[in-house]
Amino acid sequence: MSDTMECYRDMDLREVFGRHVFCDSVMRERLPRETYRALHKTIQEGTRLETEVANVVAHAMMEWAIEHGATHYTHWFQPLNGFTAEKHDSFLSVPFGADKAIAEFSGKELIKGEPDASSFPSGGLRATFEARGYTAWDCTSPAFLKEDSSGVTLCIPTAFCSYNGEALDKKTPLLRSVEAISKQAIRILRLFGDEETKRVNVCCGPEQEYFLIDKEMFKKRPDLVFTGRTLFGCKPPKTQEMDDHYFGTLKERVSAFMKELDFELWKVGVMAKTKHNEAAPAQHELAPIFDTVNIATDHNQLTMELMKKIADRHGMACLLHEKPFAGINGSGKHNNWSLSTDGGTNLFNPGKTPRENAQFLIFLCAVLKAIDEHAELIRASAANAGNDYRLGALEAPPAIISVFLGDELAEVLDEVEKGIKRDVNFGGKMDFGVPTLPAFQLDKTDRNRTSPFAFTGNKFEFRMVPSSASVAGPNTVLNTVVADALCEIADELEGAKDFGKAVSSVLSKLVKKHKRVIFDGNGYGEEWVKEAEKRGLPNVTNSVDSYAAFIKDESVRVFEKHHVYTKAELDSRYEIKMEKYIKINTIEAHTMLEMCRKQIMPAVMSYSDHVAKTIVHLKATGIPVDMQTNEETLLCVTRNLAKLNSTVKKLERAVERAAGLEGDFVKAAHFMRDSVVATMQEVRKYADSLEMCVGKEYWPIPTYSDLIYSV
Repeated sequence: MSDTMECYRDMDLREVFGRHVFCDSVMRERLPRETYRALHKTIQEGTRLETEVANVVAHAMMEWAIEHGATHYTHWFQPLNGFTAEKHDSFLSVPFGADKAIAEFSGKELIKGEPDASSFPSGGLRATFEARGYTAWDCTSPAFLKEDSSGVTLCIPTAFCSYNGEALDKKTPLLRSVEAISKQAIRILRLFGDEETKRVNVCCGPEQEYFLIDKEMFKKRPDLVFTGRTLFGCKPPKTQEMDDHYFGTLKERVSAFMKELDFELWKVGVMAKTKHNEAAPAQHELAPIFDTVNIATDHNQLTMELMKKIADRHGMACLLHEKPFAGINGSGKHNNWSLSTDGGTNLFNPGKTPRENAQFLIFLCAVLKAIDEHAELIRASAANAGNDYRLGALEAPPAIISVFLGDELAEVLDEVEKGIKRDVNFGGKMDFGVPTLPAFQLDKTDRNRTSPFAFTGNKFEFRMVPSSASVAGPNTVLNTVVADALCEIADELEGAKDFGKAVSSVLSKLVKKHKRVIFDGNGYGEEWVKEAEKRGLPNVTNSVDSYAAFIKDESVRVFEKHHVYTKAELDSRYEIKMEKYIKINTIEAHTMLEMCRKQIMPAVMSYSDHVAKTIVHLKATGIPVDMQTNEETLLCVTRNLAKLNSTVKKLERAVERAAGLEGDFVKAAHFMRDSVVATMQEVRKYADSLEMCVGKEYWPIPTYSDLIYSV
């Protein structure tokens, strides 16, 4: 047991949660009543925060942090590189002419910071000489303390923008999209007689999948160190064929990691709830309880950071890549998404009689409309280089966007479209046929794990999100396109003379027009690919093609209409995503070339020399032995080595040509996909063939068997 876990051994579990969070209860206790009310109003209603209030909050926050051992504070933000960023400042200050330091933290320092904006990806929004950028306190996500062996730091969640006001982070557009969908959802609620709701919240619960492998094994694989995935490796004799890892008993080493991870997450307010083994050996999952999408996004970034840090303490490496091992299940991040009012009403709860719940049906059909009309944009929100190896690989949703609703809702929408009502009952009771086992109420529909966007009772589960990515991007897109659908529906209903008839008419038209996106069958089957093509649904199979959705005229119209992204911000995102794709694959190609030239090829030559000498020796002895096996091995090695050498040279030429396209990121990305990545797959094929015929003691890197069974 680690020292960290030892300190929790005798602690009441309930005392751990939120102890390192400047949460509502802490603020209520430490802030003057009027200050607390003003801050609470800002958080709940979006009112402007006065400087006097910020000064009082900053001082209380500093005192609380120092009492917990903090010496520095940082504005914690999420730039467009996909990670988090922080610049640490000390609380200490020495007044001019004084010989003693004091601790101070002003409202101005709390509200605003100034990191260098030109050193982060900007997609052309900032030039190198235009360095100024601002971080702005996001008071809707509570400050927290980050603790490690070096001490304690106060982390203040912030937005990040340029000197000209463009969003340079993932948080700002997300917050804008939440405002957009809240505004349009309230319009719908008012039509249904709800005069009390002031705000509609987007709720999110991202389930995080990951792999754990031994740290020493990890260090011996340059591909894992530099790229997060294995560029070489043969499938071992056994992986997940026996279905024995999923929900299996946790190994003690993994369980110890998970326990410490739980405690560290609970301390910073992340409600980690469920943990288990996933389908592939060495693969696991953590699921939190729902929170507002802004806080859930911050918490997921913290979760990924802590997973890596705590794994290292336990002598392991945490892999968050979407496809760390070829031929074995990859990792995703199931993004559970829903809407709820500030009074706690879930707008996707169909109730006991969804047929009679017109408000629910309006929100449901708005989602169908949004997904159907913006399928390529939804697909693009879940695209990255790692996900290209995962989506559609019979382990994850296909690249085709569809919606699973289940039997009951599909039947209800069919009735809505045709204006008829059938007497069909769903659900019932489960009876095991054993008296001692309890009978229980069945859910009204089954689940479909092959669907990329599935309704699961009172929420939608977007299953395509990459395991390594921030959930901010996908949720920003979802919020915006659904906001646009709600806006168009509200426009039509607000002018209706007979509201009841108008609702029936609108629902019928929506179902008729967008039912093509509903699919409840096997999303992994080839039949669905053909059926989707007949329905006219897009099938965008790679990131490079999908990213173009961000700069299409319709996308620009929707994002600008709802004040989520400007055209310049969308152009920047497109450029950043394309350049990141190029850089990731360039790093992978260089790593592959280095491993081939410096590790694999020299090892293979040593082994072939050993086999050749063995054959000569056996022939010279005159001992009657079967030479066929040794000669076949030598032939296998020499043939594949020659092919490997040839494809390595081909890859070197392709990488060199790609570098020459640096000035045109669109051409460079397409060339990278069509030539460099394709050639890398050829190189891998021959290297993996060599692994199968070279003696293990000669193979220079840990194999898949070594890696996935090392913990």
